[in-house]
Amino acid sequence: MSTFLVLLRGINVGGKNAVSMAALRETLEGLGYSNVSTYIASGNVILSSNKGPAAIKAQVEAVLPKTFKLDSDLIKVLVLTHAQLRGVIEARPTGFGDKPDTYHSDAIFLMDIPLADAMSAFDPRPGVDNVWPGDGVVYSQRLSAQRTKSRLGKIVGTPAYKSMTIRSWSTTIKLLDLLDEAEATAGSKRAGG
Repeated sequence: MSTFLVLLRGINVGGKNAVSMAALRETLEGLGYSNVSTYIASGNVILSSNKGPAAIKAQVEAVLPKTFKLDSDLIKVLVLTHAQLRGVIEARPTGFGDKPDTYHSDAIFLMDIPLADAMSAFDPRPGVDNVWPGDGVVYSQRLSAQRTKSRLGKIVGTPAYKSMTIRSWSTTIKLLDLLDEAEATAGSKRAGG
């Protein structure tokens, strides 16, 4: 059994697609997933399963619109292994996320979209925005004092945006901590501890 991070795009955003985290956990447990937990209400789920990422994605994407009242055009699911999330964090650009008082940093996870297509949606403002390509992710950083001048918001209207889900860097780090804890707990249970 492996532990996965499931990122749900488009739930509990701007008053749309309201999903209770308790109901979401119950739904996923009903599908046979174990050790299901959520972190904040923006669609971050940690669970254990014998299934692979593609099977989990397909099952969760199918059950969400059947269980909750959702605009299915907005909803997408991304399933990451523990190693994939750790890779996103370890491969960050030098200094990325190190100055949270100066820069607002985000991991923009890609969902069924080539990196080149995703990168073409960005138009960073010099001196305000920076974006870097990664493996299945775009690293985005903007100068906090100039956030109103940032062009990051322009991606929202692009077709590519429907295949992205954004997490703040602090949330991304916290999700890895939670995956580490879940993996350690599962390993302890397997060892009979």
